[in-house]
Amino acid sequence: MDDAAVQALFLPFVDGTLAPPARLLWLRARDGQGLQQFRSLFPASTIVAEQSFRPFADALPAWLDVSAAATGRFEAVLLLPPRQRDEARALLARALDQVVEGGLVVASVANNEGARAIQSDLARLAGEPAVLSKHKCRVFWLRADAARRDAALVQQWAAIDVPRAIADGRFLSRPGLFAWDRIDTASALLAAHLPEDLAGAGADLGAGYGFLADAVLRRCAQVTALDLYEAEARALALAQRNLAATAAVRAAPVALGYHWHDVVRGLPRRYDFIVMNPPFHQGRADRPELGRGFIRAAAQALTATGRLLLVANRHLAYEEELQRHFTQTRVLADAQGFKVIQAQGTRA
Repeated sequence: MDDAAVQALFLPFVDGTLAPPARLLWLRARDGQGLQQFRSLFPASTIVAEQSFRPFADALPAWLDVSAAATGRFEAVLLLPPRQRDEARALLARALDQVVEGGLVVASVANNEGARAIQSDLARLAGEPAVLSKHKCRVFWLRADAARRDAALVQQWAAIDVPRAIADGRFLSRPGLFAWDRIDTASALLAAHLPEDLAGAGADLGAGYGFLADAVLRRCAQVTALDLYEAEARALALAQRNLAATAAVRAAPVALGYHWHDVVRGLPRRYDFIVMNPPFHQGRADRPELGRGFIRAAAQALTATGRLLLVANRHLAYEEELQRHFTQTRVLADAQGFKVIQAQGTRA
């Protein structure tokens, strides 16, 4: 992968400015050319790579020790901070918590993704870092020094990522997730138009923190099983907590399954119904092919009489993909810039 931030991240090691530690933690790891060059020059270094987004985790090379959530302390912590400011600050604080005294913290950020601001945030936490600019990115680093660290600010920013109640206490969420601090308008529209006669085993694709799945459990009494598929492990863990109370008060029991999974790779079983608000962004880029991939995966996983219920932005032309895979499609709602569509009758 041609990932400029990854390539820049390893430059201080490749050019000899920094000596490679024997074991390091890499937060928000992604595959890229810089990683392969580091591996070829320093094969003895062990990298524990944390990546909670399943497609990125699956793309990492097999020689890495990949985890959705890494623990412990390390001689060095490398990170690719996200664009969301609160989430990035929490990640910087965590890097300082997981590096040993005197160990390295190294971050790389594209210039157009807030590099200068994140560099400034690291300086506030732990002193001014050294800086190198390359590949339209900034890579900056420092050694952990308790005397220079603002311990109170580290604690304050670490708390940003603690799950918190939203929507009048109905759900737990956290920064960095899709629509993390509110109920998404499109999902709310789909929830309001869910057919009450949905029954049997179903799935929620791209389940997030569990809002749509919760609506299914509350509205559709004949549902006996519901699987949640979500690529972001941080969201899936919250969905499991959010749905526990709803499932407990249902009149009829329901079997819940939670799957850290890349939906476009297909689903492992058949379902009587599927609900989804498919993603169409990755970072800043529009990716309507993601939604089309979700539709294909749903069509392949539905029974012959199964139903797909999806919501999408009005401007996204999913109808052609739906007609390719289903014999019947119907618009159930069109409001606030979104449309709710029901599709059934999967084609061979």
